[in-house]
Amino acid sequence: MNLDWDAAARRTVQRCRALACYSEEPGWTTRTYLSRPMRDVHRALTEWLAPCGCAVAIDAAGNLRAVRSGGGAGLRPAIFRGAASLVIGSHLDTVLHAGAFDGVLGVVMGVALLESLGPREWPFDIELIGFSEEEGVRFSLPFLGSRAVTGDLDEAVVAIISPAIREFGLDPAELPLARLRRPITGYLEFHIEQGPVLEQLGLPVGIVEAIAGQSRLEVRFEGTAAHAGTTPPQLRKDALAGAAEWIAAVERSMRDTPGLVATVGRITAEPGAPNVIAGAAGASLDIRHAHDEIRHRAAQGLTKDAEAIAHSRGLRVCVETRSDLPATPMDRHFVALLEEAVRAAGYPVHRMPSGAGHDAMILAAHVPAAMLFIQSPGGLSHCPQESVREEDVAAALACGAEFLSVLERQHTGAGE
Repeated sequence: MNLDWDAAARRTVQRCRALACYSEEPGWTTRTYLSRPMRDVHRALTEWLAPCGCAVAIDAAGNLRAVRSGGGAGLRPAIFRGAASLVIGSHLDTVLHAGAFDGVLGVVMGVALLESLGPREWPFDIELIGFSEEEGVRFSLPFLGSRAVTGDLDEAVVAIISPAIREFGLDPAELPLARLRRPITGYLEFHIEQGPVLEQLGLPVGIVEAIAGQSRLEVRFEGTAAHAGTTPPQLRKDALAGAAEWIAAVERSMRDTPGLVATVGRITAEPGAPNVIAGAAGASLDIRHAHDEIRHRAAQGLTKDAEAIAHSRGLRVCVETRSDLPATPMDRHFVALLEEAVRAAGYPVHRMPSGAGHDAMILAAHVPAAMLFIQSPGGLSHCPQESVREEDVAAALACGAEFLSVLERQHTGAGE
């Protein structure tokens, strides 16, 4: 497919910036699971997909699902069929005060690739999924969209999210219909790198070999609220001070363990008044490593640290694991095909791990999966300054088109 990828990249970047305006907060990009602005995103994507001959549906988890039949247009979405499909996807939700490209870029690039196909037939269907939730902001439960697609939502999680599903006008009883139907050729995700490696190497794209495992924990210290001016130091049971001491232990663990990243991204204090000693304090913990045993050891160590700190200060502590996702290698065969596609598009091949979690790590447990990273200028992500260069998006689109051609030859036996 010799197309004008520069023009397609320009249009893709413009579309991402347009979607960034659909937000829960004026002046920022904040779009959490099944929030009102998600309807606007669905509407815009549906309009862009209509000329591609795609049928579009929103499944019970709020995922946008579109299928382009290999034999032509107008068929029902793949969630209601059993056709063989290549699935392309990423997420549509954001963190608080996000940039315009995390997740969304991968979906809009999928639209661009579908637009590039025109009316020609393919030996497989292509299903595009805009996952409703990956970040875990609204319920502190990540990957709700992709877990619904793979059938990995347990009853406890369904109970938590069902009111939001109903409020959005969907039926949680239909969640089983959101599952992927076999056979699936595989899953491909485009995503910004969210780090500085590709920029340092001067490369537009990189091939993900594996995604680091990650654990998310909630730690709550409980003490006694008291007057800030009349309670002497030796009689205080300051929950926030205990949490602060533990946060310092998190940093020490990260410094002392090569390859470990550990982040306390949210803290709360109760009652939260400047003249009251905190009677309770909560802290989140996000901990990641490419080797699960090291990650688990670190999480266990930090749990013991929390218990020791609480004991020394006369506090109570509760540590709850909210999610535990193993390190996930990408499919060797699919990665090799993506490597072939990158070379065919004329770009250097660079394999790399992903420190961030992605929907691909959920899909990879069920179907062959591969990921292509796009350079992130400055390594910035999860902030309004997040950006991409149009020439890097053009490179990634060219690689994606070559990947489709590689799969086409594999399905038809051409070139053997």
